[in-house]
Amino acid sequence: MLLSELIQPDLIKIGLEATDKWEAIEELVDHLISNYELRVDDRSEVIEAVEARERSLSTGLEHGLAVPHGAVECVTETITCIGIAKEGIPFDTRDGKPARLIVLLIIPKGAFSQHVRTLAGIARLAVNAEFRERILAAKNAEEVIEVIYRMEANEETATHNRL
Repeated sequence: MLLSELIQPDLIKIGLEATDKWEAIEELVDHLISNYELRVDDRSEVIEAVEARERSLSTGLEHGLAVPHGAVECVTETITCIGIAKEGIPFDTRDGKPARLIVLLIIPKGAFSQHVRTLAGIARLAVNAEFRERILAAKNAEEVIEVIYRMEANEETATHNRL
């Protein structure tokens, strides 16, 4: 599944206020709740699952990307939220740099293997310097969506041409 299939403008938060990864996770979960993607009653379960995954192995990758995720019983389809922190948030990334693009994935329990491709696709996009620069320069959520669509279309074309 492509990131563009999971995201919509109201699920993008530009200007995260969090000062660490735990606050970032909570802020993004709260953003999902305020946009009616999650029930407030499910907040604890979701935060607990994502934080448990994060404690077992940091989801802070490289190039300013973090992809915190967790599998829960309370959702029936994958829910995604993107947070952008222009200054970056410490996220125990592999390269030691703060995360500036945080993609939160809430996955139905038992469906994680179906989303390994989604995680890989997000990571591939994020190693693209042009993608990162355009996302961070976006003035609003609609511009972020446009960048995601363009970059995925370019990647799909490049993959097709290699075959």
